[in-house]
Amino acid sequence: MPAERLRTVLQRIQNAADAAGRPVPALLAVSKTQPAAAVAALAAAGQAAFGENYVQEGAAKRAALAAAHPGLHWHLIGHLQSNKAAQAAEAFDWVQSVDRPGLVAALARHRAPQRGPLNVLIQVNVEGEAGKSGCRPEDLPALADRVADTPGLALRGLMSIPVPHPDPERRRPTFRRMRELFDGLAARHPGADTLSMGMSDDFAIAIAEGATLVRIGTALFGPRPR
Repeated sequence: MPAERLRTVLQRIQNAADAAGRPVPALLAVSKTQPAAAVAALAAAGQAAFGENYVQEGAAKRAALAAAHPGLHWHLIGHLQSNKAAQAAEAFDWVQSVDRPGLVAALARHRAPQRGPLNVLIQVNVEGEAGKSGCRPEDLPALADRVADTPGLALRGLMSIPVPHPDPERRRPTFRRMRELFDGLAARHPGADTLSMGMSDDFAIAIAEGATLVRIGTALFGPRPR
C-alpha cells in the first residue's frame, strides 16, 4: 500500500507538471502525527524527504529511523518557537518556517559545523492572515539578506501556506504572488532554488504557478491518526 500510494502521487505530480509545462517538483512527504513505522514503510518504497510540524516529534522519528534509514532528509515545516531552535538545528536538515530575525541567529548558533549548513526557507504570509506565521512580503528582502549572510545557514528559498479556501482555485493568486517573490529572491540570491507550496488538495495548482517542492501528507499516508 505505501509503495502504491507513492507511485500514484508521483504520477499525479508528473501529470500536473506536464500539463502546466513546468519542471517536475520534488516531493516532501508530510509525516506529522504518523508513526515511525509508517515513515519507514514509505522510505522503503523510495521516499527520502519527510516533513514534520513539531520539533520533538520529528527529532524522535529521526532518531528511531537513523539506523535503518540513514539517508532520509528531515524538514521542519511547522512554526518554530525560539526556545526550540537549538533542537531544530540539530535534528533537521531543512527549516522551512523561518519568519523572523531572531530565529536566524538562534539556528546558526546551534548548528554544528560538521553537519554542514542548515537549509533555510523563509515562510511568507502573503495574505496577511491574522494569527498565521510568516513574514510580511515587504520584510522579505532584509530577512533574506540576513539568512544569506549568516554562516551555518544556506538560504534556499521560500515557503507559504495559503488561506484554506474550500475552493482550491481561490488559492492560485497566493501561489502566483509567491512565485513573483521567489523570482525576485532568486535574482538577488542565485542560490535560492526552492519554492515550497502546494498540498494534497491543491498541488496541481501550485505546480502550475511554479512550485519546485510540494508538501503532501494525506494522499501518501491516508487520514492522520487521531
